[in-house]
Amino acid sequence: MLKQEIKTQGIAAGSLRRVHHIAFNVQDMEASKYFYGNILGLHELKGEEVPSTLVKLVAAGKVCNFKTPDGTILDLFAEPDLSPPDPDPDKGFTRANHLAFDINPQLFDDAVTTLKELQVPIAIDVVTRLTGRGFYIYDPDGFMIEIRCDP
Repeated sequence: MLKQEIKTQGIAAGSLRRVHHIAFNVQDMEASKYFYGNILGLHELKGEEVPSTLVKLVAAGKVCNFKTPDGTILDLFAEPDLSPPDPDPDKGFTRANHLAFDINPQLFDDAVTTLKELQVPIAIDVVTRLTGRGFYIYDPDGFMIEIRCDP
């Protein structure tokens, strides 16, 4: 009987190229837009800057996008029914939706296969959109991570 080889390596080091975007759930969209735009001075994407796949959601006030100085996109998703955070800032709480890493499109399928072989918990299996392909997994604490590539 052959001993089954167990894969112990994950995605090869250096395959993930950069953080593509960060997405946060926010209870009060207007307060959050003011904070990120006016308090932190981030550039709000408007008009033709808004990705075509998000135009309707932005127009409906359900999503807002900002660009950080290094070009990373911050997406705010309106979730008005979120329970408020604990007033004690030392207690753990997050409104983060997910963290997205960009990968070379040629490496995407192999990365998905590897993560499945490693039995990393899957949040959302591969999805294809106009903006590219994405695969969503959970980290050990249950935080959602997206591995995505351009079309």
